[in-house]
Amino acid sequence: MTVTHSRWARSTTPVEWCAPPPDANPACRAIRLRDVPLETGVLPEVVVTFQTWGRLAPDASNAVLVEHALTGDSHVVGEAGPGQPTAGWWPGLIGPGEPLDTRALFVVAINVLGGCRGTTGPGSVAPDGRVWGSRFPHTTIRDQVLVEAAVADALGIDAWLLVLGGSMGGMRAAEWVAGHPDRTDAALVIASTARAAADQIAWGQAQTLAITSDPAYAGGDYYGTGTTPATGLGLARRIAHATYRSAAEFDDRFGADPQPGEDPLVGGRFAVESYLDHQAGKLVARFDAGAYVQLTRAMATHDITRGRGTLAEVLGAYPGLLRVAAVDSDRLFPVRLSEEMVAAYGQGTVRLMRSGHGHDGFLVETDQVRALVREAVTDVWQLRSRRLGVG
Repeated sequence: MTVTHSRWARSTTPVEWCAPPPDANPACRAIRLRDVPLETGVLPEVVVTFQTWGRLAPDASNAVLVEHALTGDSHVVGEAGPGQPTAGWWPGLIGPGEPLDTRALFVVAINVLGGCRGTTGPGSVAPDGRVWGSRFPHTTIRDQVLVEAAVADALGIDAWLLVLGGSMGGMRAAEWVAGHPDRTDAALVIASTARAAADQIAWGQAQTLAITSDPAYAGGDYYGTGTTPATGLGLARRIAHATYRSAAEFDDRFGADPQPGEDPLVGGRFAVESYLDHQAGKLVARFDAGAYVQLTRAMATHDITRGRGTLAEVLGAYPGLLRVAAVDSDRLFPVRLSEEMVAAYGQGTVRLMRSGHGHDGFLVETDQVRALVREAVTDVWQLRSRRLGVG
């Protein structure tokens, strides 16, 4: 089956439906794109996997896009199982009676370009039959959203009712507003930013260097060698996780206590070190180091103003509804970055989430997220009704 759409067909060949990779979540659907234009070149082939919930309205007016974060995937809700190593990361968000009510909405979540959960990334096989590895080109948040636009085209969705996401997912939501303002009626950007800040770039560099300095990384060509840069990826996760949580939480949970049964004076670990070791081990077991490098570098180059003007010019021109939420204890994406977006948009205020968990509050504080999403859905329906002169 082939799908053509004016917005996508202008820049590439038609979209083809295809089978998802054999190790993907069996709930995924997939499309194949040819000659995908990137900011830095062209990818000859991209397979994109995604999950959906609910039913698309005949006029495609009820579609919502949920964007996952760096190590997330399209499995927003649901249990772990074959082809899906983790349970849903935003439980209680999608389903009958939930904030994204599938009795009225059609919800889509797409595995990101450059990742490792079914969509083409550095661990995927290239058209020449070899794994991409170090040959995989640098991709950006804009490239990720361009691929998502192709999914919308394949599904017959001209415009999303709402695009929402946190962290790297919030970056993509902001890029939809900036790069495709006519294709989303509303956006909810949570614990994120309009452009990467120096502090975030610096922490990202430490993480990528931890991976690329691991001898097992082999310049990015470790695929098929029987070894992986697990040590480097584990170090990267430790660095990242320390930025995801708040200093107050670490002090309250761990203080300077030793791990039970261990003595730091004779080589044992502190409790907080054991915690970071545990987080590192979990990620190494389910995520690809090459994808981690790829996505971290994409986040570093995120800037919705690049080549478009000032932030006020970009966001001030958006005709839809933009909601921005921040976590009050977030030290990775501090509240000021959300305030900058709202000021540039020129309407409303930052929705402030209260949490002691730092940046990860956008994943932990599910009740607050549910309230934000429910409010955004209600408000965008009302906005659309007013524009149509209904009610």
